[in-house]
Amino acid sequence: MEEISTKKTIISKWLQLLLKMAVTIACLWYVSTKIDFEKALIAAKKSNWAWLLAAFFIYNLSKLIGSKRLNIYFKTIGIHLTEWQNVKLYWLGMFYNLFLPGAITGDAYKVILLSKRFNTAYKKTTTAILLDRFSGLLSLGLILAVYSSFVIKEKWIVALLIVGAVVAIPLLYFVIKKFFPHFLPGFWSTFLLGAAVQITILFCIYFILFGLNISVDINGYVFIFLVAAIASVLPISVGGGLGVREFVIIHGAKYAGLDEHTALILSLLFYLITVICSLAGMIFVFKNPLPQNSVYAK
Repeated sequence: MEEISTKKTIISKWLQLLLKMAVTIACLWYVSTKIDFEKALIAAKKSNWAWLLAAFFIYNLSKLIGSKRLNIYFKTIGIHLTEWQNVKLYWLGMFYNLFLPGAITGDAYKVILLSKRFNTAYKKTTTAILLDRFSGLLSLGLILAVYSSFVIKEKWIVALLIVGAVVAIPLLYFVIKKFFPHFLPGFWSTFLLGAAVQITILFCIYFILFGLNISVDINGYVFIFLVAAIASVLPISVGGGLGVREFVIIHGAKYAGLDEHTALILSLLFYLITVICSLAGMIFVFKNPLPQNSVYAK
């Protein structure tokens, strides 16, 4: 009976992976029918690479801040890693999330490794990682609400987004206090670090736009990118939202009256930066970030 259940689980995971791949391929195909890639390539060749390099460095900075935020959650459940150990594990997780879109994701790897190493319940470790994600989305939602005022013409929608984003802060606080009280002491520090992560990502987007020599409608491009970023978080595609993000961003550009080619290049350049940054985590596939003889923080 247990063997049958295991086989069903494996089949289910493979079907989910195939479905995600199908969504990614369908979205990329659709984007390819709407975009003149020759025109997009010409625009990319005219890019200012100094700005793009600055975008790459500040993206890496956002990840260092993100790893610091996650380590606060770990410490609240008795997982004491030095900052450097956590950074290595964080980068390895990024690599797995982007290049291994099946059952072995970066988050799953961290849950299994840390739970075993520190004898911590899987539920606690999983909750820590999920709350880390939610704190990031909360800050992203706040920034998105602010930028909506530059693009969305219907003021009631803007007001609804702003109110919803603001209300989400005490709501998340209440949920943590009610159901996960041991995480409550780190709420405000993780929230502020989450805001810092999204602000550095915001700078990254601006730098890419400057690199593309875009000087008009910048806030509009930022807004549609943020919408696409939220859409890419949905677990319906592979490669960190590849395809879904591009599908959303060209439709967002059309709605906002922006150039679709520029919007697509913005998305693809950001994805390229993500890929290059994540590739650094491959080092720790071969070099365990937490070897057995490591000394952990107290």
